Amino acid sequence: MCDLQKAAFCLDDLLRPLHDLRISVTDRCNLRCTYCMPGEVFGRDFVFLRHAELLSFEEIVRAARQCVALGVRKIRLSGGEPLLRHGIERLVEMLAGLHGDDGKPIDLAMTSNATLLAKKARALKDAGLMRLNISLDALDENIFRRMTGSSVSPGTVLEGISAAQSAGLTPVKVNAVIKRGINESEILPLVRHFRHTGVIMRFIEYMDVGNTNGWRLDDVVTAKEILARIGSEHLLNPIDRQASGGVAQRWAFQDGGGEIGVISSVTQAFCHTCSRLRLSTDGKLYTCLFATEGVDLRTLLRTQSSDDMALQQRIAATWRCRTDRYSQLRHEMTGTLPGRIEMSYIGG
Repeated sequence: MCDLQKAAFCLDDLLRPLHDLRISVTDRCNLRCTYCMPGEVFGRDFVFLRHAELLSFEEIVRAARQCVALGVRKIRLSGGEPLLRHGIERLVEMLAGLHGDDGKPIDLAMTSNATLLAKKARALKDAGLMRLNISLDALDENIFRRMTGSSVSPGTVLEGISAAQSAGLTPVKVNAVIKRGINESEILPLVRHFRHTGVIMRFIEYMDVGNTNGWRLDDVVTAKEILARIGSEHLLNPIDRQASGGVAQRWAFQDGGGEIGVISSVTQAFCHTCSRLRLSTDGKLYTCLFATEGVDLRTLLRTQSSDDMALQQRIAATWRCRTDRYSQLRHEMTGTLPGRIEMSYIGG
C-alpha cells in the first residue's frame, strides 16, 4: 500500500513500512573477511564492476530522494568498503541535504571497516555524516588477520574509531561477527576494551549471506551464548527494543559502563519488523539481504524520458510486493536458494 499523492506512506505485502535505505557505493573492499568476501573466491583474478556500471553520485541521490518521498528516514552507506569510492565525501554532502516531509534531515550513517577512516573522519563529519558502524571481529592480531584475510592490524581500526569519536561521529558502534572456533574467545576482550569509552559494542550471529562463505549452522555462536559469556563477568540490564528501535537486543552495564548489543538474526529472526530496502552498487533494488534477484533501477535512471514520478512508482511497486522473511523460514529454505546475492554487492 502506497499513497503517492499525500504524505510519505508505503507498506509492503506484510504491512511493514519502508523506513531504511541501504546504499552500496562500491563492490570493492581492501579486506577479505571470511564471512563476506573470502579470499579464495574474491582473489586476484576476480572481476569487479566497471566504473561505468556503478551508479553515479547524482543517480544515487535521485533514487534516494524518491525513497525519502516514500517514507525513508534513515540512509546508510555501505559496500564493499565505502571509503574506497573516490569522492565519497561529496556523496555524503549531497545526501545530507535530503529532508523528510517533516522538515527534519535524514539520518545519514555509514558502515566501514575503518582501515582508511583515520584520514577521512573529519571530512566525513564536515560533509554531513552523522554516525558510523565499524567492523572489528577481534583485537588479537592473529585472529583478526585470519578473519580479514589481510596483513592489516586491528590497531589501524582502533585509530579509525578514535578519529571518528574525535570528529563527533558518535555514538560509534563496533560490530563483531562471531564464528565458532574462530573468534568467540574475543567476546570478552572486546567488551573490556570498549567499556566506559562511549563506543557501543555489538555482536552479530554468523549469517548465511550469499553463496561463498561456507556457512553451517554449527558455526553459529548464538546470542544466548554470547550474552552468557558477557554476563559471567558483567551484570547487565535489558534496554527495551521497542523504545530504542533497531534490530539489536540492547543491554546496559549495571555499573554505568555503557551498553552492548546482540543481533540474533539466525536464532531470533526479526523479519516481521524489517523496514530496509537496499540499492546495489549497479542500481538494482533488493528487498532482502538474502535476495536472489533485484529490480533494475539504473535503466530507468539513465532513460532520458523517465521522470521522478516514474522512478518513485517503480520503487513503490517493488516495496509494495515485498513478502521476504527468509530468516524466519531459514530452516525450511537453506540450500534451496541458489544465486543469493553476495553481501559485498548489496551491502550488509
